[in-house]
Amino acid sequence: MVDPTSRYAAASQAPLLWADATGREIRYLPRRFLAPVDAFEILAEVRVQGGERLDHIAARTLGSAEAWWRVADANEALDPATLTAEPGAHLRVPVPRP
Repeated sequence: MVDPTSRYAAASQAPLLWADATGREIRYLPRRFLAPVDAFEILAEVRVQGGERLDHIAARTLGSAEAWWRVADANEALDPATLTAEPGAHLRVPVPRP
């Protein structure tokens, strides 16, 4: 079961099954696709402070450090570390959705 606060909560709850060449079964969740950036309702825009990470920003704005992935998704980040690499950068914080 996927945690309801996980980025995979909206994905199918049933893991998919694949067998490799040796017959070993591998379970995995289906790929998660992101909504277009303009589909996110923005709660706030924040400026990155020196030494700050996405989990810090999520804790401060969304009330949960584990919601860092929501900020990454709203800013189209494939590598979340790039979002906080430069102090002074502006990030969109989305309204949390169930």
